[in-house]
Amino acid sequence: MPRHRRCSRLRRIVGGVSVGALLLLAGSGGHNAYSGRPVFSLPLGLGAPFPLVADSSAPPPFPFAADFSPSPSPQSQYSPFRLSDDSLARRLLPLRLRASQDADAVLLPDQEVLILDDAEPTGNAICAFQGGASSPARSLGRLPASGLQAYVCRLPDPAQSFQQLQPPLLLHSSTSSASAAAPDPPSPSPGRALLNWTSDPIVFDSALLDGGDVLVFAKGINRRQGLQCLYRYSDGADTMLATTPAITSVQQVTRCPSPQTPVKSGGSTKILVTLGVTGEDPVPSLATFRRQQAESSSLTPHKSSICACTMGRNISKFLREWALYHSAIGVDQFFIYDNGSEDNLAGLVAQLISSGLNITTVPWPWTKVQEAGVSHCAATQQASCQWMAVIDVDEFIFSTSWAGLEKPSKSLLEPVISVDDSVGQIYLACYDFAPSGQTAHPPEGVCQGYTCRLKSPQRHKFLVRLDAVEPSLMNVVHHFKLKPAFKSIWTAFARVNHHKYQAWSEFKVKFKRRMSAYVADWKDPINLDSKDRAPGLGIDDTEPEGWAQRYCEVKDNILQLLTARWFGVGFGNSH
Repeated sequence: MPRHRRCSRLRRIVGGVSVGALLLLAGSGGHNAYSGRPVFSLPLGLGAPFPLVADSSAPPPFPFAADFSPSPSPQSQYSPFRLSDDSLARRLLPLRLRASQDADAVLLPDQEVLILDDAEPTGNAICAFQGGASSPARSLGRLPASGLQAYVCRLPDPAQSFQQLQPPLLLHSSTSSASAAAPDPPSPSPGRALLNWTSDPIVFDSALLDGGDVLVFAKGINRRQGLQCLYRYSDGADTMLATTPAITSVQQVTRCPSPQTPVKSGGSTKILVTLGVTGEDPVPSLATFRRQQAESSSLTPHKSSICACTMGRNISKFLREWALYHSAIGVDQFFIYDNGSEDNLAGLVAQLISSGLNITTVPWPWTKVQEAGVSHCAATQQASCQWMAVIDVDEFIFSTSWAGLEKPSKSLLEPVISVDDSVGQIYLACYDFAPSGQTAHPPEGVCQGYTCRLKSPQRHKFLVRLDAVEPSLMNVVHHFKLKPAFKSIWTAFARVNHHKYQAWSEFKVKFKRRMSAYVADWKDPINLDSKDRAPGLGIDDTEPEGWAQRYCEVKDNILQLLTARWFGVGFGNSH
């Protein structure tokens, strides 16, 4: 389809601000929170920038050496204003609220449109596009910070021909067929072009932390010196604006001081947030949060020893096996960042919760921002977890010393985290398992179905002490940057079995969607020697000859035999 021509930022800002979309210009001066500080980022497509040596006694060095310590006393530079304040007249563009039925929307890759809406879902829903085309809207759940309901719908073929596509309307119906209830849906109001995830800078989410800071998640931020956090909220009859210098800003995460808004009795204050540089247009934003409470404060007050955080799409066939196994060896809580699943993940999670597992699902519909999701998980769960394992659902923490055990124990991971208080991160060698002759997803599950691997580890995974994570939350998915007082070490007590090279029908999904911002999609002809790729596979998503027998250098069925003894054959299947 032709690339949508974007209207000017001035027109977009004057065009309106919605609940969940703040487009304002704040010209407030103030302290430059980044004066003299270099900010680093990984180039697109670059994998982890260090080799993993199997017998290395020292952890890989973190590849960033810049000082990202917080600016002194950022709260003292907080600047609230009312819209009626004449001193802002020359520096603030006019704001106008859109009609409440207009939801916030962005065009995602693969011709999907994401819509955020504050209405309670009632029955089915459709997206109504300009020109009269429509498509069913699928609910993804509520975003935790804003409470907005996220929907996704396909961009219909007729709508793809518009050079300046308008955001669709979201229409709800209590009938069994939303499309039948609205055979001739209304067209969206003209004036705003649909945001494009691939080409536009966007503030896409936020999180209010227990300590009062606000995390602002954004893509496409190129200029960070003098970066300001911009807030808009209602104070009774007045509309308030506030600006404050950012505390830190790296990768897709900016840490901001919280605006000093009043919290009204019996309610919550909805605050719209974006980022900008003095004298320039602010970044278009979908992000709001509520001042009533921090995200982590709504969780159980009990602090778990070990939690696990993962992100995935359509992971139901793997989740039961992964969660049951790790719960049995000592993981207390699980946080699932759902990247738009279509395989009834919510139903499976409900079953696992009813069986006694502690699982929280976080809708995370954003593409190519896995690092931001890892940062969100680490920051919002600091009050809930002491240690966090960041692993995928095809990765299993394991020790060969458990081979003779007749049953699992929730204390099996205690030797791994029994370390000096100065240790903030523990690395585990990661072994990549092979297709092992499988031509389809093994009915007995990945632990018992894949039984050979590459001889040497290719990557590492980690457990991180959450209060040791550096405030910028910088990470490369495989580890975090730590506060200066903490260090990272390797452990010999456990490793990770990564069932990476699965049957081709499963493995080829990797060609469709890679979640990390700094790892190239497999069809992109760049960084071909990265360890994130399959050796010798290239960029073709056609099954190569002999795939089922590839990468099988060492027979390793210890976990297969162990889990069969502990749980029975095929323990991950639903019963």
